[in-house]
Amino acid sequence: IREGVVLVPRLAPRSGVTAPEHGERVFDSSATVLITGGTGTLGALLARHLVLEHGVGHLLLASRRGPDAPGALELRAELESLGAEVTLAACDAAERGELVRLLGMVAREHPLSAVVHAAGVIDDGVIGSLTGERLDRVLRAKADAAWYLHELTEHLQLRAFVLFSSAAGVLGGPGQGNYAAANAFLDALAAHRRAHGLAGTSIAWGLWEEVSELTGALDEIDRSRLARSGMGALSSKHGLELFDAALGAGEASCRERV
Repeated sequence: IREGVVLVPRLAPRSGVTAPEHGERVFDSSATVLITGGTGTLGALLARHLVLEHGVGHLLLASRRGPDAPGALELRAELESLGAEVTLAACDAAERGELVRLLGMVAREHPLSAVVHAAGVIDDGVIGSLTGERLDRVLRAKADAAWYLHELTEHLQLRAFVLFSSAAGVLGGPGQGNYAAANAFLDALAAHRRAHGLAGTSIAWGLWEEVSELTGALDEIDRSRLARSGMGALSSKHGLELFDAALGAGEASCRERV
């Protein structure tokens, strides 16, 4: 409800959206990009993409386990072999104090220019089983962390502030009331930032083909159900192309599905 008018979002295909032109580069090779959930499946895919396709030279990859996350050290070695400087950090972004410490790790000579919030957890359950604790767990990782990132960086005039949202926040999902609410908040935060002249893009992803901690529990029955709903799985290549297109769309919220 805006200015007394009830509005309803509509989904429609959009054509002609391309990545930003080289003259309008979002990422600066001398600056730092922070990725929360940076050692996870999607975080790692994005980190490689930013280095290879966008020339990012400095990455701060944050996750709850940091260097102890599976594959984290190998990821750092791979990215460094591509010419990037990579810092792995253990940080619960939903804890404001930990996030302050994390941001303090950014070197002055390579200032923070972009944030990608790709962290999140799920705790699915029908509405009668969603206790306050189960709501808090999901909202903390998505919404609280996103708000603290906004609050602690809004003075920096970042060139990109990208939130990894979910189609669940747009279309809903069985047993995902808490996850839908958390992602709807991310979409609203991107709009809030844009309204205040700040960078803000929320990408409401569908299912990716790559198996992650969030989707690792899906079995063939679950995937068949999603396929029948019309929600196909994104390949890594297609997903990263859509990431670039979302940055070039000039809108607060982008819904990405196949």
